[in-house]
Amino acid sequence: MDNQSIAYQIGNSLYLNLTNRCMNDCSFCIRKKAPLFNQEHALWLEHEPTAEEAIKAIGDPARYEQIVFCGYGEPLLRLDVVKEIARKLKTKFDSRKPRLPAGRSKFDIRIDTNGQANLFWGRNILPELEGLVDSMTISLNAENEKAYDKLCQSTFGKAAYPAILEFIKEAKKYIPQVEVSVVDQPGIDKAACKKIAAKLGVSFRIRPYYEKKYVR
Repeated sequence: MDNQSIAYQIGNSLYLNLTNRCMNDCSFCIRKKAPLFNQEHALWLEHEPTAEEAIKAIGDPARYEQIVFCGYGEPLLRLDVVKEIARKLKTKFDSRKPRLPAGRSKFDIRIDTNGQANLFWGRNILPELEGLVDSMTISLNAENEKAYDKLCQSTFGKAAYPAILEFIKEAKKYIPQVEVSVVDQPGIDKAACKKIAAKLGVSFRIRPYYEKKYVR
């Protein structure tokens, strides 16, 4: 595992890189342009880590405000591993108990996802994440089906976008905090995407296309 990064830190968050597989082939994806993320982290995996390897890479979760499932692939393609890691973290470190270091106010588990897991698994997987995941960021990335298909090129084709909208609606039922995001790129109608987020009743974020320093 020396030549790959399972866990990598950005700010006060620790990110878990569990797979390089993805349903999308997004034109803007940083993994097409950067073998080393931030010129530091080798996120192209030699093999997909087990839950045990990921837990070992995390170390003490109390050092971080968030553990985030996000790497060079779609984390929910490894649903069982995500659940196992989250369950073990919740057992090891229960944020409802007073175990946070001085000056720290929260700890949560987040998933960054393209929102197509239900299509992939052929069932609604969100109830399985209830109680294990505190927040979720779902990549909306476009204002309609046609724009999404052109930008993200999902293996599910035009079925992807409506499935993502349904995924967002379902996520609200099981995940305490849900937001949708779009990439700050020309050609994306960000105002229209913000209206979609408001209609769905979730928060909205425009994320930078790419920058050296991250705040999340």
